[in-house]
Amino acid sequence: MPWLKLLHIIALVVWCGALLYLPALIIQSLQARLDAGFAQNAPLMPRFFFISIATPAALVAIFTGTLLFLLHQLVGGWLVFKLFAVMGMVAAHGGLGWLIARLEKGHSFGATAGSVGFALLAVSCMVTVLTLVLAKPMDWS
Repeated sequence: MPWLKLLHIIALVVWCGALLYLPALIIQSLQARLDAGFAQNAPLMPRFFFISIATPAALVAIFTGTLLFLLHQLVGGWLVFKLFAVMGMVAAHGGLGWLIARLEKGHSFGATAGSVGFALLAVSCMVTVLTLVLAKPMDWS
């Protein structure tokens, strides 16, 4: 099953990178829209990136992680904390999607602060997951 773990790690790297890039893309798109005034429609790039890259990577990462958990019968206290951190990453992912939908409807109030907030949530959850995964061999149940 090394290929499954490799696929999981690749999907996680892409998803984490997307969670870091999406807030910057949202802020840049918001600024471009504000600079153009009423002449420009909502930017298409944030939605395209969210739907075509971030969401499939998230789904593959979660699916392969679940398969690894089931196949290797992983149990331990660290796993519960890791799953809570993954839930935080999912919340940040959903929040960024919500911000993109709001931006497309022309609601730009709070988009910058929301993007920064969701980025901070994503980074803190990523650091937590990485810490727990690396500390797992210490066998704390």
